[in-house]
This record gives sequence, C-alpha cells and structure tokens, in this order.
Amino acid sequence: MMVDTKKNTPATQASTQLIINHIDIDRPRQWLIAGINDFRQAMTVSLSYGLFWVGISLAVTFGAYRLGLWHWLLPLIAGFMFLGPLVAVGSYGISRRLSNGRTPTFADAFGAWTSHTGQLAMMGLMMMIFFIIWIRVATLLFALFFGLNVPSPIDLYSALFTTPEGLGMLLVGTAFGGVLAFGAFSISVVAIPTLMDRDLTFMEGIEASVKSVARNFRPMLLWAAILTGCTIIGVATFYIGLAVILPVLGHASWHAYEDLVGVENKM
Repeated sequence: MMVDTKKNTPATQASTQLIINHIDIDRPRQWLIAGINDFRQAMTVSLSYGLFWVGISLAVTFGAYRLGLWHWLLPLIAGFMFLGPLVAVGSYGISRRLSNGRTPTFADAFGAWTSHTGQLAMMGLMMMIFFIIWIRVATLLFALFFGLNVPSPIDLYSALFTTPEGLGMLLVGTAFGGVLAFGAFSISVVAIPTLMDRDLTFMEGIEASVKSVARNFRPMLLWAAILTGCTIIGVATFYIGLAVILPVLGHASWHAYEDLVGVENKM
C-alpha cells in the first residue's frame, strides 16, 4: 500500500511514496522491548525527559487542587491519552539519534520540535481538538449524573464506585472516551514520528497513520491497549512511574513507525 505524497519540483519531478507495511501480531511486543533497550542506552537523557513531564503533571495537579478545581483532575488525567503522542516527541528524537548510530543529547529530546515545526504544530492542534471535545463531554456527563453542585473530593470519588450515578458516569464516560481516544490514536500513532522524519504535510502524516491502523488493525489495537495500560500504571503511581514509562513508550512508538512506514523516492 502506497501513499503518494506528490512532493514534485519542476527540476526533478521527484515524488516520495510512503509504503505502509503489513506487520504480525507479535510486533507490539518487539517494539516495547526495543523501547526498553533505547531507554537503557540513553538512560540519562530519557529519564530526565520523563522526569520533566512528571514535574509538569504534578504542577498541574497541585494547581488544580489549590484553585478548587480538583473535580477536573479525573478528566484531565484521562485526557492525557490524547496528548501523549505530542508529549513523547522528545523520546522520538532520542530514538532517531540512536537509530542513526549516534549518542543522544538533551538537545535531541528537548529540541525535537525544531524539525518541521509548522506541521508538528498542526498535529498538536488536531490533538488539542480531541482533548477539548473530551473535556466538554466530561463536563456534560458530570452535570447529567451529579447535577451542578460539586460534592467534596471524598464524597465524589467515593460515589464514583458506590452509587448508580457514579457507576453510570464511569461506564458512559469510559465508552465514549475509549472511542474518542482510539480515533486520536488512529490519526497520530505514526503521523508525528513521520512528520519529524520526513518533509511531509500533517495531512499526509495523518493519512499514513490511518492506513497503518486500517491495514494492521489487530496489532494496532493491541498496541493501543498496551499504551493505555502502561499509562494507567504510570498515573496510578502518582505520576512517578511515568518517568520511565513515558520515554519507554515513546521509544517504542518510534520503532513502530520504522516498522510500519517505508519510503520510496521516485523520479
């Protein structure tokens, strides 16, 4: 399967074709192993990048609590799934450096956005749209099940698991959020590393990503489950686990891109 990006110039009339590869069901496991190996090879840079985002997460959580917006914490944490591919950009940069046989630096992690900034920013806008939709839906669900009065933190989080209203909101929210998250996953899973690595538009990156998921639905569904499960574990440790989990998943996602997307230049 080929996606013709039509990058022609008057002088050469060259075009770049993205070849979407077929993969086996065991490839997600191999990506995770490769991600762990990358983390070990560049532990200082990778761990520093992970700790940076742990610090951001803790600051947002503390700020929401201090401002009395603690009831927003659950949808914000769930919304991390929509922003994860963007957060992992620095890990892509580290793995790209390792793939080229070179030693990664902090610039590779924290400066990964500098390549193709415009197109990556457009992808960021797309992911923010998904995030905003999720927040609006979460707000509506809260109002439908709990009304306009916000209970205390203990009462609210206890009610989520012990009352019909709480269980109903969790069920509906999980179902809708899962569909929305898989949509975001489908358009971004290889789009962002592709845009980092190639001179393409963000729409071409999205097209390659959607076709990668469509052609390899079962392996990609498994990969989405692995990403979700690992992220939940990281959040459950009060974000501390994300210091390792986030960069490992980012490295693994880079290897997923290398497996799924091939490039052929034609004159």
